[in-house]
Amino acid sequence: MLYSKPVTEIIEKRFSCRTYIDKPIAEEDRERLSDYLSAIGAGPFGAAVRFRLVAATDQDRKALKGLGTYGFIKGATGFIVGAAGPSRKNLEDFGYMMESVILFATDMGLGTCWLGGTFTRSSFAKKISATVEELVPAVTSVGYILKKEQSDVTVRQIVGGHNRQPWGNLFFREKFGIPLSPDEAGSYAAPLEMVRIGPSATNKQPWRIIKDGDSWHFYMQRTRGYGDTLTFKLLNIADLQRVDMGIAMCHFEMAAGELGLKGRWDIKEPKIEKPASLCEYSASWIGNFL
Repeated sequence: MLYSKPVTEIIEKRFSCRTYIDKPIAEEDRERLSDYLSAIGAGPFGAAVRFRLVAATDQDRKALKGLGTYGFIKGATGFIVGAAGPSRKNLEDFGYMMESVILFATDMGLGTCWLGGTFTRSSFAKKISATVEELVPAVTSVGYILKKEQSDVTVRQIVGGHNRQPWGNLFFREKFGIPLSPDEAGSYAAPLEMVRIGPSATNKQPWRIIKDGDSWHFYMQRTRGYGDTLTFKLLNIADLQRVDMGIAMCHFEMAAGELGLKGRWDIKEPKIEKPASLCEYSASWIGNFL
């Protein structure tokens, strides 16, 4: 069994921890987490993704100061650094696999926080010896949670960590514009809820899902200014909303698997009219697949 508790419980327990006890991760915990990282292979779409647990240094902390809310992170003594090789869906694979790592760390009782930004040419990329073909879309702070820390709670409230869009804005039946209710989702209500409460860059929740028979089509509703734009290219910033889609896929598949719901991922866009130019097809979960 991958986790010691139900994955839905772990997903609900996870939060963006920004305040840690300033002490190194114990050797036993470090070895357990490192063993998990070393066993990770390709993501669901086949991209080569690898991760490494590294000790935090003063240089690493300085590198985070220019990344908005990430500058609030205090006391983290470790970081999980990941690199993704070139592939059509490498960022989705990265998001999927990094989130599985975060859930594993959460199950261990460790705190984590997604940190997305310009890491491909940073000191973090050097720590994992990233090649010129690899991307380092994000890193994750990790350490022991400083409990009942008021500043941590305040920051989470400021960035909207507790705000999530309602079902009717995210999940649809057969086409966009027809909201899907939990009752209509049936056995997949829990996997969809795990998607809804998942983390995303600046809490934009870009995922949109359409139920189409036994299939679930995942779409990305882009935030204007994100993605394959000149600014992103000049600043060498990864398309974090594609990473978000990988996180959504991870939550969905793991929760479905726990319920015994069989399926597989496929990339074959259905003939469903999209509501706007910023809406893009990502992937489909084909249910009842044996």
